[in-house]
Amino acid sequence: MEELIERWRDAARAAGAADPAAVARAGARLLAGWREPHRHYHTVAHLRAVLDVVDAYAGQARRPELVRLAAWYHDAVYDPRAGGDANERASAELAGDLLAGLGLPPDAVAEVRRLVLLTAGHAVRADDPDGALLCDADLAVLAAPPEGYDRYAAAVRREYAHVPDPDFRAGRAAVLAGLLALPALYRLPEPHARWEVPARANLTRELATLRAG
Repeated sequence: MEELIERWRDAARAAGAADPAAVARAGARLLAGWREPHRHYHTVAHLRAVLDVVDAYAGQARRPELVRLAAWYHDAVYDPRAGGDANERASAELAGDLLAGLGLPPDAVAEVRRLVLLTAGHAVRADDPDGALLCDADLAVLAAPPEGYDRYAAAVRREYAHVPDPDFRAGRAAVLAGLLALPALYRLPEPHARWEVPARANLTRELATLRAG
């Protein structure tokens, strides 16, 4: 955990946070959320994976420090019983509250909120490299080898254990169909070249299984 905390401190300082104690409190608040017991996929492991992709392609972003902060906040609130984009809206609100409390400039806070909200639908404009980086990182798991993808899908199902199978299949199928309908799952050139084909194959395979019932 110390390695993650240090990454949080670095991102917060780079974005303009100047109070070490306040940064530490905010980091502890965030990690407590990421470690909630009802999470099976949206965990610290997912956070670390997203941060790793952001770091790998940070040179493609205009303000990578804000993309890193958005990675920390993008699933900071995660309630599987919430509907629609409620989790993303709550996560963006939390980002606004905590980052303003750290003394970040209002434009930086607004940008982190905007980036977090993009992860509700992963629809990114062509002129938005920072949004592309965050969304590519968030969706990187979709391009895992089939066995890794299946572990991801099973973990998501455990998060929705309260949902009966027919309802889960219908809801999950709608999510997958929405992703497949995107013009591109990955927008940055290298992630697109590496991940687009295996991700679409995984999504298509799971969707077929869900529809078969």
